[in-house]
Amino acid sequence: MRRLRESGSYSGRRIGFVPTMGALHEGHLSLIRAARHENDVVVVSVYVNPLQFNDQQDLAAYPRDLQRDIDLAESAGADVVFAPNSVEMYPEGFKTAVQVDALSEPMEGQSRGPAHFRGVTTVVAKLFNVVQPTNAYFGQKDFQQGVIVARMIRDLNFPIHLHMCPTVREADGLAMSSRNARLTPADRKLAIGLYRALQASSDAVRRGEYASAALRRVATNVLRSFGIEPEYVAVASTRTLEPLAEITDEAVIALAAKVGEVRLIDNMVVYRPH
Repeated sequence: MRRLRESGSYSGRRIGFVPTMGALHEGHLSLIRAARHENDVVVVSVYVNPLQFNDQQDLAAYPRDLQRDIDLAESAGADVVFAPNSVEMYPEGFKTAVQVDALSEPMEGQSRGPAHFRGVTTVVAKLFNVVQPTNAYFGQKDFQQGVIVARMIRDLNFPIHLHMCPTVREADGLAMSSRNARLTPADRKLAIGLYRALQASSDAVRRGEYASAALRRVATNVLRSFGIEPEYVAVASTRTLEPLAEITDEAVIALAAKVGEVRLIDNMVVYRPH
């Protein structure tokens, strides 16, 4: 990857980078197309990062099909698929970690533990160092991850511009995710409850409800109507991710829940008009 990056054909050109854990779907492909539109060269990484899994069964069950991922990435406009193995990414004796404090603690950090985002930022920093992109593309579905990576880019002076691209959804609104493939047909019907819960909370904001407790209650009631018990429902600042008592301008409503055996997350950005 480094030889390719430093070759004459790539040197001085805009490099668009889409980091993934494989199991590519339309959400990933939309990021690749965005990178294709705005860059001279598009690199997609495929690496299931063990450092960001707090559940080893979840890691073992994560879908993997590298050839399918390569074919899909190429069809969307990727020039390079970088698929390292764990020996290359974490050589024997590896001891270094990158952690963004405060932003990593709420929501997913509280549910999955502090090691989760430490694993994310460590692997993304390593990938940035290897690929050296001009632009990097992340999906809004993983909103907290995008905010954390943006802060890491700023704090560590990476010369990279981060693009947070809109969540791509199925026809019924379910956010596209590699984990969706593990839903049973019955659970797939229930999973739409996450989107419906966010819609209901967003509609409440548009009607003038800005109290976070009320918005969390609206989302929770919708989830429970689908037989889903939320792991969390958060109303937070889009900049600091700190929980808000009341929405005063822009906020993110984020939630996580297990549907059957599959843990899903989703979010929606809402605004209070001035």
